[in-house]
Amino acid sequence: MNRIKEVLEKQGRTQKWLAKELGKSYNMVNAYVQNRQQPRLEILLKIAEILDVDVKILIVSNKED
Repeated sequence: MNRIKEVLEKQGRTQKWLAKELGKSYNMVNAYVQNRQQPRLEILLKIAEILDVDVKILIVSNKED
């Protein structure tokens, strides 16, 4: 699971914008945002760079405290 959708909303950015910046299709970015598909690590790192956030912000932990 990832938090790409939440970060985009917080920054007032669109999936279309991210797709253009990332060089991916809108459909691929939409699959990432809707958590239907998870981006590879290098793509996730690039998304974090584009959004100017730490990559840890984009990842949902699978461990409970």
